[in-house]
Amino acid sequence: MSETTRSRLRVRPRHVIRYVAIVVVLVLLAAVAYAAYSYHTFTSNVTHIDAIPTSSTTASSSAGQNILLVGDDHRPADASAAELAQLGTTQDGGGTNTDTMMVLHIPSNGAKASLISFPRDSWVNIPGFGMGKLNAAFAYGSEKGGDAGGAQLLVKTIENLSGLHIDHFVRISLLGFYDVAAALPDIKVCLTSAVDDSYSTFKAPAGISTLDAQQALAFVRQRHGLPEGDLDREIRQRYFLTAEAKNFLSPAVLLNPSRLQKALKAVSGAVQTDPGLKILSLASQLKDLAGGNLNSVTIPVSGTPTIYYGGSYVSIVQVDTAAMPAFVAKLDVKSTPASSAPAAPAATVGGTLVTVLNGSGVSGAAATNTSTLQTAGFKVTAPSTVSARSATTIQYPASMAGQAALVAKYVPGATLEAVSGVSNVTVVLGTDGKSAKSTASAGSSGSSSSGSGSGSGSTAAGSGGSASSSGSGSAATPAASTVPCIN
Repeated sequence: MSETTRSRLRVRPRHVIRYVAIVVVLVLLAAVAYAAYSYHTFTSNVTHIDAIPTSSTTASSSAGQNILLVGDDHRPADASAAELAQLGTTQDGGGTNTDTMMVLHIPSNGAKASLISFPRDSWVNIPGFGMGKLNAAFAYGSEKGGDAGGAQLLVKTIENLSGLHIDHFVRISLLGFYDVAAALPDIKVCLTSAVDDSYSTFKAPAGISTLDAQQALAFVRQRHGLPEGDLDREIRQRYFLTAEAKNFLSPAVLLNPSRLQKALKAVSGAVQTDPGLKILSLASQLKDLAGGNLNSVTIPVSGTPTIYYGGSYVSIVQVDTAAMPAFVAKLDVKSTPASSAPAAPAATVGGTLVTVLNGSGVSGAAATNTSTLQTAGFKVTAPSTVSARSATTIQYPASMAGQAALVAKYVPGATLEAVSGVSNVTVVLGTDGKSAKSTASAGSSGSSSSGSGSGSGSTAAGSGGSASSSGSGSAATPAASTVPCIN
């Protein structure tokens, strides 16, 4: 080989660095150009609605920004039979009802953001229409004012109910929901009990299942057959929203230009916002949501009674309006560092209030178990009945974990579940035969929905609104899983 050839083949280190630098710069420029193009395409596809009333004078009792997130049951008039089948619904031709209503609250003082659920069946005062279910506000307002009138009346209703000033509005329909879910990776869910609901078409075994877009839509729409009905559905919807945010910000999407473009197109074509909402600002907030820096809560409720109204019996969610000011004020309270937080007082039998709900199908089981726990020394409330479920669980607010663990010693074998829809420790009896004892079981504190349990295994998506899993009957969160089990 000649010297000339050798000299051509020798590449000096500084030249290598220069070439690499040029390649890196080109890649970065391409990425910036792609991002700019994607952002322009994204924002140009988003439609707007004048959702924020110009006459609103509601002074928020909580500082920060509040974004109302709404999911409704609107079906496009030109939707095909195949599209309606994907949604698990039909073209009913009726008014639009908002089935999902959440407020993303971002405090101005650096406290944790909160995703606040407003149950669709909340019995509230709708301005100009009197008392009614919250999900009817949009339909009432749209009768004369179109979609903008519906959005504005819903905003006013939620502002009056909560004391929060709504700054921005984001809306997505059934078809939009499906398109977004289809553009992102499937999600995993873990169910405490097997589900087969003909209303929503959702069907899945206990344990972990992987849901495609059609199944995910059925999953968040179901409320029939759930122990806490609408309140359990709120928990499902918050879980789905956080799971999809994580999916969107995952390497599988962000590092895959084709998939990212598909996801951006689906989201921009699915959502409708008020003109003042800055998409980049919202995306910044969603980073916190996906990273777990978020409180998931439901407005305070006092029960789910059936009332006689307008000539028929109506099942509602009774809002605890007296507790609302304190609830809202707490949204902006920064967490106390663990090192300086005072130790929680030890739970005592006499200081623990317990409610027993009968989901076992055995007549009188709730009353019997209530009497047993009262004999053991617990304070009790009146027993009640819920729809049948297979697993006996002990549900509790996160702040009452110690009291729930104490109750678990008197209900051996029950699964502990931290939920936002109860105000005290609640034993929900299942068909598994677990029952309360008058004395504590040595070494027993129940199994936790965030701890070890059974029901793990490989999963496969089924057809229609069903999903399959190796689990059956009932399940707690598998030990090696980060997927929390919910109803």
